[in-house]
Amino acid sequence: MSRFTARTNSVRTLAAMVVAAAVVTGAAACSTSSTTSASTSAATSSANTAPAGTITVFAAASLKATFTELGTEFQAANPGTTVTFSFAGSSDLVTQITGGAPADVFASADTKNMDKLTTAGLVSGTPVNFATNVLEIATPPGNPAGVTSFQDLANPTIKTVICAAAVPCGSATVSVETATGVTIPAVSEESSVTDVLGKVSSGEADAGLVYVTDVKGAGSTVTGVPFPESSKAVNTYPIGALSASKNAALAQAFIDYVTGTDGQAVLTAAGFGAP
Repeated sequence: MSRFTARTNSVRTLAAMVVAAAVVTGAAACSTSSTTSASTSAATSSANTAPAGTITVFAAASLKATFTELGTEFQAANPGTTVTFSFAGSSDLVTQITGGAPADVFASADTKNMDKLTTAGLVSGTPVNFATNVLEIATPPGNPAGVTSFQDLANPTIKTVICAAAVPCGSATVSVETATGVTIPAVSEESSVTDVLGKVSSGEADAGLVYVTDVKGAGSTVTGVPFPESSKAVNTYPIGALSASKNAALAQAFIDYVTGTDGQAVLTAAGFGAP
């Protein structure tokens, strides 16, 4: 072989090595680019799964303070979401929903009213129990009538206000009356527990049967009188998404928040029991 031929072959070999190195480097660059692109795509996809939009929650009157707080916290944790509320007696809310009122989530103060909507096919999926509650006697500050027991409410000289039997707090009152044999000659029956509390705190009534959470939330505006017979009627609170919801994903996200660690912490602090 001549020197010229050997030199030519050497140049060709070097060129081939350079090309091969360039191919390997390019492949590695493409791989890195693809990985980066995939990661970016995944991050974008993850961000897009966050709930967004607006939902309306129909909730029992006894949940007003806690759900208002939970709504604020949920919106802060999920920017771009809005949660609006409608609070009333659970039976009134059921009437509104069955009548076509637009709502995405229903939280009841008892299972009976939730069952009405489930039977009517107006609830999507299975409702989840998220809290319990029991009754307590509320009196004006200082308890001027000297109420010390559930039996005292049978005294007709003590003006007592209770919830109507169709409302969960009223149904619980009936259960305690039946269990104890004590009949309360109530001066009025209200459509929600907040109405009962209002009449007591304003001094229109000497006593009223509300939930322990209502007494705690009312602070110094009322005086609470616990009674052991309240254990005869423990109300269980269920929450569920409504089948007519136009934002099912956000509705479920809110339910998950209420039943999750943060939601349960707020409910416990307000005096609710575990479901």
